[in-house]
Amino acid sequence: MSITSNPAFNASTTSEEVASALSSFIAGRTILVTGAAPGGLGAQFAKAVAAHQPKLVILAGHRGPKLAETAEEIKSVHPGVATRTLELDLVSQAQVRKAAAEVLSWPEPLDVLVNNAGIMAIPYGKTVDGIEQQFGTNYIGHFLFTNLVMSKLLASSKGPRVVTVSSDGHRLSDIRWDDLDFQDGKVYNKWMAYGQSKTASILFSVELARKLGSKGLKAFSLHPGPIMTNLGRFIDPDDFAALNALDKALGNKEAEGVEYSWKSISQGTATHVVAAFDPKLDGYNGAYLQDCQRAPDEDTKAYALEQESAARLWKVSEKLVDQTFCY
Repeated sequence: MSITSNPAFNASTTSEEVASALSSFIAGRTILVTGAAPGGLGAQFAKAVAAHQPKLVILAGHRGPKLAETAEEIKSVHPGVATRTLELDLVSQAQVRKAAAEVLSWPEPLDVLVNNAGIMAIPYGKTVDGIEQQFGTNYIGHFLFTNLVMSKLLASSKGPRVVTVSSDGHRLSDIRWDDLDFQDGKVYNKWMAYGQSKTASILFSVELARKLGSKGLKAFSLHPGPIMTNLGRFIDPDDFAALNALDKALGNKEAEGVEYSWKSISQGTATHVVAAFDPKLDGYNGAYLQDCQRAPDEDTKAYALEQESAARLWKVSEKLVDQTFCY
């Protein structure tokens, strides 16, 4: 049984097709998407929804001039759509706090927040705050930003949503509870680190749904699918061999040489649009999506959906950002 309004939507469906089907749920909404530089998933998502009369599209990212390019692209096609840019550098908690303070100073509520920005399989490094960089950027930065702007989301009269982009790469690692930073990089595996950050993204949505569902907030996570973007700029052929070796060691089906059916950027953002606007999802708060539907059980690790782990991760995250969020 499909948990979405359009059971025929699948891996080949485009973001434009989804946005057309959900047009009435996009109209009039204020939407913020992170990672909105040209050529990426965030920019494509913004362009797809801009065709359907949102009230405001806020483009967030760490490079202001690049965000301005995306805003100009939207304006050239949809001159009536209001856009705004927000400098948000997820690698620094101080910068995240600065960006959140700017959002809080604006007059309008937020209806939809799409935590899209991310990095993948990069060499070992740390954020400004000393956290392993993939975990810190993909997850902790978004955890902090989302919670800091939560009052704006809860002020939405249209039913606020938080969408967090995860990946089927969550299969590569559960949360390393006793060693989040790989012994300060000594035992670092870039794929396990990526997997851990993406497991955290799913658990974040699970816990947001539990904590804030009674206040009207809906939270979803998703796997966009295999797409050629600049996300993979640090990856070389040896890295794919290492990925295959890790899948084998973990007993994942992907070790058997699964043929990837690559998606276009538009197909890769179709699930973003479903997660952000499909009203039928309201009955499935916290769900993890893939190919515009609920992700199949065989593609979802049980540890990524465990309520106990989600609650535990929230507490760990509060310690890492040195702030408690009570709802």
